[in-house]
Amino acid sequence: MKAGQIVAPRHIEIIDIEKPDLADYPDGTVMIQTRHSAICGSDMPSFVQESPQENYPFQPGLSIHEAIGVVTDSKSEKFKPGDEVLALPRYIGGLSEYFLSNESVMLPLVDFDRKDCILMAQPLGTVVWACRKLGNLLNLDTVVIGQGPMGLLFTHMLSNLGARTVITTDLVDFRLEVSKQMRATHTINAATEDPGAAVAEITDGKMADLVIEVVGHQTETINQCLQLLKRDGTLLAFGVPDDEVYDFHFADFFRKNIRFIGSVGPDAPNDFPLAMDMIAQGRFDVSPIITHHLPFTEAQRGFEMSLNKKDEAIKIVFDFFALA
Repeated sequence: MKAGQIVAPRHIEIIDIEKPDLADYPDGTVMIQTRHSAICGSDMPSFVQESPQENYPFQPGLSIHEAIGVVTDSKSEKFKPGDEVLALPRYIGGLSEYFLSNESVMLPLVDFDRKDCILMAQPLGTVVWACRKLGNLLNLDTVVIGQGPMGLLFTHMLSNLGARTVITTDLVDFRLEVSKQMRATHTINAATEDPGAAVAEITDGKMADLVIEVVGHQTETINQCLQLLKRDGTLLAFGVPDDEVYDFHFADFFRKNIRFIGSVGPDAPNDFPLAMDMIAQGRFDVSPIITHHLPFTEAQRGFEMSLNKKDEAIKIVFDFFALA
């Protein structure tokens, strides 16, 4: 079977590997033929950052973890061949024609015409998990920093949960245009506007009750969040850190009595089904964030588009034509 493999920084090759033998894996393991997978921002460090030469090549299929497909073999009593599933890959990443998963991180697909939209239940599930930690958001002033795919999902979710204002910031206009489709009430281009002044004007000087940082991969925006928050506000850190230690403005955090919440991953058995139902029932429209479909054999191009924001790319979905 074919799989994508990171063989050097910013370099993916499509290689041939042996199809795994399910007998070599524990009970509960399931083999899935991939229909769609997608790039997540958390995949970028594996693609971009340089590792010691001896670490290359990486495991096949890494680090794609958003994937749906059809069960072809199973050591699970819950899933049988022919079942359509959303699953977190195990052992082999989702940038491959087949991948393995475990019954504990899988669920059946609901009946919905656009399977690529149902795939978005995986990233949306992580947003659900984060928002479980926030409490009642009715009538709050909120800010989402970063309008990549995850930031856009947060924007829609805050609107669904009753925030009074959903203010979004990004550095590029095309993302902010999609942000409006995802129900932002106000948008700020932080490359040309002062976010602090803009948030103060929008909130009549009160500043935000909640700020969500969804950029990651640098250390500056987490401190910007502190400046946008009112006293007794809440900061949710969701963006993936590349640095172990941040230069954090602790005095601002301390004196404002700010609550700081970190969130990574989902509670898969609870959050994925809810996210899938929200999409299938029409309560959450993820379609605006899906901007490109590519054959998975063009993974190199897809990662470059995502990294460099080429062709106004937001969410890139890889297609596996064996199941078309």
